[in-house]
Amino acid sequence: MGRPRVCPFLHRHISMLKKQNYKQQADKITQWIDDYFNKLESLPVKSQVKPGDILSQLPEEAPINGEGFSEIIKDLDKIIVPGITHWQHPNFHAYFAANSSVESVLAETVTAAIGAQCMIWDTSPAAAELEERMMEWLRIAMGIPDTFEGVIQDTASTATLASIITAREVKTNFESNEIGVPQNLRVYCSSEAHSSIEKAVGICGIGKRNLIKIAVDDQMRMIPAALENQIIQDISEGFVPCCAIAAIGTTGTLAVDPLDEIGKICEKYKVWLHVDAAYAGTALLLAEYRWMIKGIERADSFVFNPHKWMFTNFDCSVYFVKDVKCLTRVFEVLPEYLKTSTRGLVNDYRDWGIPLGRRFRALKLWFVMRSYGISGIKETLRKHLALTQLFAKSLLKNKQFQLLFDPFLNFTCFRFVPEGNFTEEELNELNEKLLRAINSTGKAFLTHTKVNGKYAIRMLIGQTYVEETHVEKVLGVIYKEIENIV
Repeated sequence: MGRPRVCPFLHRHISMLKKQNYKQQADKITQWIDDYFNKLESLPVKSQVKPGDILSQLPEEAPINGEGFSEIIKDLDKIIVPGITHWQHPNFHAYFAANSSVESVLAETVTAAIGAQCMIWDTSPAAAELEERMMEWLRIAMGIPDTFEGVIQDTASTATLASIITAREVKTNFESNEIGVPQNLRVYCSSEAHSSIEKAVGICGIGKRNLIKIAVDDQMRMIPAALENQIIQDISEGFVPCCAIAAIGTTGTLAVDPLDEIGKICEKYKVWLHVDAAYAGTALLLAEYRWMIKGIERADSFVFNPHKWMFTNFDCSVYFVKDVKCLTRVFEVLPEYLKTSTRGLVNDYRDWGIPLGRRFRALKLWFVMRSYGISGIKETLRKHLALTQLFAKSLLKNKQFQLLFDPFLNFTCFRFVPEGNFTEEELNELNEKLLRAINSTGKAFLTHTKVNGKYAIRMLIGQTYVEETHVEKVLGVIYKEIENIV
């Protein structure tokens, strides 16, 4: 009897990695990550490539035969890294932080290795129960009432969509999922609220024209009286007030809406109240900032993102809801293949939101919270607050700068106003030019907002490992660039 033939297919794919060789290849990746961390500050914060630069270096079709891992790593450095804007760079001060930590990266590695699909308890009991406990840890640490229960979503946008859909079902006696959405429901938010709200009302069928944006005061906070007046007017015109969103930290200026007053109005008119604290919510770990959620007991749902300012890499969004039965009634669909003997005894989190498939996101929260401890997280947050005060005071030593608001949390909103007779339009152009100049250096990355038509530059100090030297570096870049733009 002859020797068994070996399939020629296997010979043509010998470059594919074998599971038993994992450590050999993983050591290369570990070394790459370590090198990346060590050289990060030498890289331009914002990618300097032009549109199409990366695409032009990628083959138009996938390789027929497998390639060596060393070649892939080489192209990672040559092609991919130059096209990355480095969010973990200590001089990344744009948008809102999306910080990470060594602990979180290590946890993500474990999560990827396990590769669990955590849709229900049975598919990974540890994932479900760890998630339940992490939500309790955060609820207690942040001062959220124990009437709320939590679940991890991917982003605040998804959580807000889930809230608006739930509010829609409550207001229509849970009929919209069955027969369609009536066209007279109203949703309210401030004119400064996040764009995800507008997207959500469109997606859920309420319609963007039924999103009413409420006026704000001089601190960019929603005016409660304006909200109530709008609700009264809508009712008189045959509309049905459905949901209101209060922002704890708006995207443009980190404004905090008066939650307690808004909550009383929502209770009065039976309007679902969702609280969007996507970024600023992490500050609730500091007792001195709990004033931001005075009246939280009046809310129906609340979201914040540990993947923004709590050292847990993207994506990880914590969504608290007061009435879990209401939430699961909206999203539960029970096909035969998902029926289990444990149903009703455990949390099947796929019923708590939109997607069926769920990642094991609780593991990285567990790693971070155990490694830092609540005291360590607080210490790092307070360090960022102190660096923000330092930045603002240093900036104002130059009389050509002004703050549009007092620094709040780790956020500063400023503009360049040189001596001379400049129109508002000219000042806007100067500040836009300054921002482009700062970012083009590759030494820092900041973004902008507009406040009552005034172009302003946003400075956010929230990267996990940022130090005073990095703040001084940004100040140096700013001072140097203003010399070239007037």
